[in-house]
Amino acid sequence: MTEFGPASWPPVPISTDRLVLRESEGRDRAAFIELFASPDVGTYLGGSRERSELEREIPETPGRRPGLFVVDFRGAMIGIVTLDRRDTARPGHVRPEADEFELGYMFLPDAWGCGYATEACMAVLDWFASSLPGEPVVLCTQTANVPSMRLAAKLGFSEVERFEEYAADQWFGIWTQATASEGLVSRYPSPPLRPPTGTVP
Repeated sequence: MTEFGPASWPPVPISTDRLVLRESEGRDRAAFIELFASPDVGTYLGGSRERSELEREIPETPGRRPGLFVVDFRGAMIGIVTLDRRDTARPGHVRPEADEFELGYMFLPDAWGCGYATEACMAVLDWFASSLPGEPVVLCTQTANVPSMRLAAKLGFSEVERFEEYAADQWFGIWTQATASEGLVSRYPSPPLRPPTGTVP
C-alpha cells in the first residue's frame, strides 16, 4: 500500500501514442539540469536556477520519488509530470482537510507546442483515477501563463477560484474522475508524430 492506494510505486511504465511515462533514471540527470536552469521554463515558476548550483545539488539519479513521472520521447527525457499533496498552508483547497493531490508539469522548451504535455498529463490522470477512484486532483497556475491555462481546460479542470500568491494572479481548478469519463482524449486527439526540435540531453 502506498500514498496512491493499492497502486505500487514505481508503476509499470505508461505508454501513450508517442510517449513513455516512467520512473527517473541516472541518464536523465542532464535533462533535469536543463529543465531547472532554463529561463523559459522558470518564467512562471519563480525563475530558473544557476547551472553550477544544479550541477552540485542534483543527485546522480534525480527525481526518484513517488509521484514524479519522467516523460520520455524516443528514449530521452523531455519533461516531468508530478502528483504531490498540496501544502495545507497555501491558499486554494477543495475540501476542509485540504491535502489534495496537485498536478504539476515542466517540459523542456524544445518540446513545447507538440501536444506532449496534454498527452502526458492525460495519461497520468487516467492512472491516478484507476489508483484512487473518486479522489480529486487540483491544479494551480498563473493567469498570465496562457499555455498552461489552455492545458488546464483541455485536461478538463474546472475553475474553483482565483487569488493572488507570489505577487501574481493565480488560477485554481479541480479535476475529478467524472471528467475523465467524458472522453477528453477523443475531443483532443494527439497531433501528428513530430519530434522535439533541437537536441534533448
